[in-house]
Amino acid sequence: MERGGLLVEKHTILAVVAGSRAFGLATAESDTDRRGVYVAPTEWFWRLEKPPQHWEGPLPEQFSWEVERCCALALDGNPNVLEVLHSPLVEHCTPLGAELRELRPAFLSQEVHRTFGRYAYRQLTRARARRERTGEVRWKHVVHLLRLLLTGEALLRTGELRVDVGPYRERLLAVRRGEPAWDEVMAWAAELSARLDEALPASPLPQSPDRPRVESWLTSVRHRNLTAVPGAVPRARANGAALLAP
Repeated sequence: MERGGLLVEKHTILAVVAGSRAFGLATAESDTDRRGVYVAPTEWFWRLEKPPQHWEGPLPEQFSWEVERCCALALDGNPNVLEVLHSPLVEHCTPLGAELRELRPAFLSQEVHRTFGRYAYRQLTRARARRERTGEVRWKHVVHLLRLLLTGEALLRTGELRVDVGPYRERLLAVRRGEPAWDEVMAWAAELSARLDEALPASPLPQSPDRPRVESWLTSVRHRNLTAVPGAVPRARANGAALLAP
């Protein structure tokens, strides 16, 4: 197995189910999307060839980030990463994974107004362009943009990121099936976009994420993943004990 696959297999600190199953939008045909975070051994960063920042697999529909890349994306308000950190469907969580989940408030800020809105706008632009070019609508993408606007607005308004769409499930599934007219869906998208903007001024979220807190934690993770045995490559800690690879 390639080193990236070993990283995911041996050094994952957090693994969750994401996508439609975490959003509450799963149907009988839905895939199971798995996302995770792994911690590359500290000494691997001293080599000319650095550890991969992310890895796809080894399971189908599985994608993982190295912890530093995960933190950087979350600090930037990346919706995909933030939703992974807040997924209620946790399959694997080490002590370091628990620490990362406890750190979640440090990643949240009013920057999510920009990032959730931008991601939704990209999906809308693609959907409109495809409709104009082919006459077809990829309703799955339209559902994604609506869900992003709903989640972003609630996050700005409450300060909490809820991944499950809750009472909007049936309406969103109807959109996925292509039941409402295009103009009706676009009117809903415009309404949600306006609500996203309106939630910003009174948001309880700080203007910026707590970068010093995140960096302090990340530094501690790197220190704790050092080994006292020269030349050994440490694996991720399990229950506080470092495991050494040959």
